[in-house]
Amino acid sequence: MKTLRKIIEINEDLCDGCGQCVVACAEGAIAIIDGKAKVISENLCDGLGACMGECPTGALKIVEREAEEFDEEAVEKHLENLQQTGSETNETQPELACGCPSRQVQIFEDSGQGARSVQGDQSPDSALSHWPVQIRLVPANAKFLKGADLLVLADCVAVAYPDLHRDLLQGKAVMMGCPKFDDIDSYTEKFADVFKQAGIRSVTTVTMEVPCCSGLPQVVRKGMEAADTQVPHKQIVISTKGKILKETAA
Repeated sequence: MKTLRKIIEINEDLCDGCGQCVVACAEGAIAIIDGKAKVISENLCDGLGACMGECPTGALKIVEREAEEFDEEAVEKHLENLQQTGSETNETQPELACGCPSRQVQIFEDSGQGARSVQGDQSPDSALSHWPVQIRLVPANAKFLKGADLLVLADCVAVAYPDLHRDLLQGKAVMMGCPKFDDIDSYTEKFADVFKQAGIRSVTTVTMEVPCCSGLPQVVRKGMEAADTQVPHKQIVISTKGKILKETAA
């Protein structure tokens, strides 16, 4: 049933297909189709405009027009389907302009078993249990975060620390990013949402010894504060030569 209400309108001439609005839309109402952001179904859009602040080109705005009523039950079913299938239908698959499937949540049930490299049996198994891993791409309501032990990595750790999978990643959900180049405020909001929704059991934050990494543990703490919760928080610092320099519990 259509009614006069507020809803998001997207100017395709201004849209550059960056996909930031896709990540910002908690209802999963927006997808990148043929390189442009589109509202995939009117009843999934609440019209509140949380996605607008994420658009770098100003392509999104709120308009008032005849549209299908917002349907919370439809949103719940839609989000559940995204988590269960790891993707939307072929017609609405929300890929970023770079081709990264930001909403294609995947859980690897056989993580750590048989994921060999081309080097053969001498190469260790991967301990990665899910996808995506970038902080800005991981949905706060992702199934793999529920009751998880969370590993928060600075990007460079994955390159510097040679035994990441064996020593740190096994049995954990991982979120990784760069506190120097990424949006710290959006990180804080993301972690706040995660702590509110996921029932995280513990957090291990792993950073490099370089100064630009030092803000990541603080972002995690601010996320906890915003969510009004506290969970055990361990911090590990890695040297630029890939050695553990310090471990502390907060």
